[in-house]
Amino acid sequence: MDEQHTAPERPDESVILERPGHSISHGDIDPDVLKILYHLHRQGFIAYLTGGAVRDMMLGKHPKDFDVVTDARPGQIKKRFRNVYVIGRRFRLAHIHFADGKIIEVSTFRSEAEPSEESDPEAVAEPKSVYGTPREDAFRRDITINALYYDPVTFSVIDYVGGLEDLARRKVRVIGDPAERFTEDPVRIWRVIRHAARLGFDIEEATERAIYSHRQLLAASPGSRLYEELNKDLAYETRPVFEALRKYSLLRYILGRIGEDYEADQNLSSRLSALLDIEDRAKSRGFLLSLEEMHALIFWPWIEPLLAGVEGDPNLVLKNAFLGAQMRATIPRNLRANVIQIMIILRSMIRAIRTGHMRWSLQKRSHYDQASRLFFLIEKGRTPEGGESFEGLFKEAFPSGTKWRRRRRR
Repeated sequence: MDEQHTAPERPDESVILERPGHSISHGDIDPDVLKILYHLHRQGFIAYLTGGAVRDMMLGKHPKDFDVVTDARPGQIKKRFRNVYVIGRRFRLAHIHFADGKIIEVSTFRSEAEPSEESDPEAVAEPKSVYGTPREDAFRRDITINALYYDPVTFSVIDYVGGLEDLARRKVRVIGDPAERFTEDPVRIWRVIRHAARLGFDIEEATERAIYSHRQLLAASPGSRLYEELNKDLAYETRPVFEALRKYSLLRYILGRIGEDYEADQNLSSRLSALLDIEDRAKSRGFLLSLEEMHALIFWPWIEPLLAGVEGDPNLVLKNAFLGAQMRATIPRNLRANVIQIMIILRSMIRAIRTGHMRWSLQKRSHYDQASRLFFLIEKGRTPEGGESFEGLFKEAFPSGTKWRRRRRR
């Protein structure tokens, strides 16, 4: 039997922005998300939209992801919806599955922050003390502009932490004492910089001072978490975030020696920014790179000079280079090996287009297509069009009198 449900009242300190004062439209909200919100309300629960979706709609943007938060417990959610899977170890979340493969995450208001959570379908129920009120849930979040709630029933935006004011001032501010929050979880430093860079916002003064005084703590974060955060930046607009990380001297705490060189060498940094700008424009047009290709792209400006004078085994040279870099982010071994192979083929392609000598055997390598795609981005500053390939480009550059060199068997 469900626990007796009593909807808590909103505390007096909240700021409520009624419908005429904001530009949020239900037409910008995923219809399935609205169904969940309305159904929870009909069942007597509080249910809000929160996070980046509310922030983006307040800024006139179209959100990609929607976070639903409610005072319903995971077990109560599971009883009221079909195809619900409850995940999480310390704090359980409800994933509602839809027929088209869409998954919408619904969480319960929390009373404490959770720096790191792992999915575990077999997890036991967590202590009730982790559940809280909307106000407590807002204060445990990272930054103010991501802690706004939207109530679809009253069409109002609810603010407990000053997020509306910070949106108007175009400021990114940590909730609470920045030094304490960064000490609790140094990865928050990266998140603050990411949001400021993507939105074009300034970082609030006290938050910025704490970044400079606590940035070295990022190096002690688990390498797997740093790898996950790195992939988040590679999946969306990348250049502004990397430039901001370089500005605050954080690349060294993520990429080790590679990051130090990007921070110290203006030529390397400019080369990286130019490549990331090309990649961001390609992504905006729907040209998506694989994870291996994205990692190869961010390492290429640093690796290219090392490969230029290599006469021996380039595979060994690159393996030693990555080991010597002492990266803090833990790049999986298989991914790193694939990235190395892509860059070796890419070097051969660049040499071929400059010298007119190419080996047919190159096409048989498993990462040839990935290297070919990167060649167009790196050397041509564009994406391949239609059925365009590196082989066609090479034959166009050397239409006659050029022979592809075959490796002689011993």
